[in-house]
Amino acid sequence: MTNDLSGKVAVVAGGTRGASRAIAVELGRAGATVYVTGRTSGTERSEVGRPETIEGTARLVEAAGGTGIPVRVDHLDPAQVRALAERIDDEHGRIDVLVIGLWGGDTHLEWAKPVWAHPLDKSLRMLQLGIHGHLITGHHLMPLVIREPGGLVVNLTDGTAAYNADYRTGTTMAYHLVKSTAHQFAVALAAEAKEYGTTAVAVTPGWLRSEAMLEAFGVTEQNWQDAVADRPYFCISESPTFTGRTVAALAADPDRARFSGQTLSSGQLARIYEVDDVDGSRPDCWRYIVEVERPGKPGGDATGYR
Repeated sequence: MTNDLSGKVAVVAGGTRGASRAIAVELGRAGATVYVTGRTSGTERSEVGRPETIEGTARLVEAAGGTGIPVRVDHLDPAQVRALAERIDDEHGRIDVLVIGLWGGDTHLEWAKPVWAHPLDKSLRMLQLGIHGHLITGHHLMPLVIREPGGLVVNLTDGTAAYNADYRTGTTMAYHLVKSTAHQFAVALAAEAKEYGTTAVAVTPGWLRSEAMLEAFGVTEQNWQDAVADRPYFCISESPTFTGRTVAALAADPDRARFSGQTLSSGQLARIYEVDDVDGSRPDCWRYIVEVERPGKPGGDATGYR
C-alpha cells in the first residue's frame, strides 16, 4: 500500500525525539504538513535534558519531503495548548492526524521501588507527564480532529494492553499506572469520538533504539548489534523509524476505523501493512518478550521473531 497523506494536517505532540520524532518524519515523507510540538527548542531544554529539539525534528520532516512546523508547547500548560489549537484552526481549520507522544518521565523513575519508597514528588510528576498532559492535549485539540470525519488519534505508550494488564515488575507504581492508562485513553476516546468518524488507538513500539538508549549502550544505529553481547535481549530491538513507518501506514489506511479503541504494537502493524524496519526485518518485540525474555530463556538470537 502506498502511503499518501498529501494535504493532510498532522500534529505530533512531544515530537522532539524517539518514536514521536520518527512518526513526524514518516508522516512528512507521506506528504503531510506536520506541527511538531515539545518543550526543547533552541537553547531551551526540558527536564529530560537531551539535545534533540523540535526544530531538529521539523528539519527532518522537511528533508523527507513534508512540511515541518515547530511550535514550542508545554502540554501541561492549558493556555499554551489552547494557543496551539487556535493557531492550527486559523492556519488549516482542522487536524487530520493527532499523535500524542508526550512523556519525558523516565528521568523521574527510580527502578524497583514500591510506592512507599519511591519519592512522591517523582511519582506525581510521572502522572502529570503521562496522564495530565494527554488529557489537556485531547481537550484542546480534539475539536479540530472531529471537525471532519476520518480523523485519527494515536496515543503512544510502552507495552501492549495484555502485557500491561500485569504489574510492570521492576518499575514502580506510578510508571505502571501511566502505561496502563494509555490503553483506557484509547478505549474512552474511541467511544467519545465514534459518532464523528474518528479513530482512536494506542500504539506501542518495541524495544526502541532511541537516541537515549543508543547513547546509554554506547552504540549507534549503525553498530547497535555490538551491544547484544552484554545485553542479549537487545537483539530484538527496533529503530524508531519502524514505528514511524507503521503509524504512517495506519494513517493512510481508509479502513483504519476497524482498529479503534485497540492498542496496537509496531510488530502487529508491520504484519498488517507489510512494513519493514530499516534493516529489512520485521521485529516482533512483544511476542519475544513474552516467550523468551520473561521466561528467562537465553537471549541473543531473534530468529523467528524478526
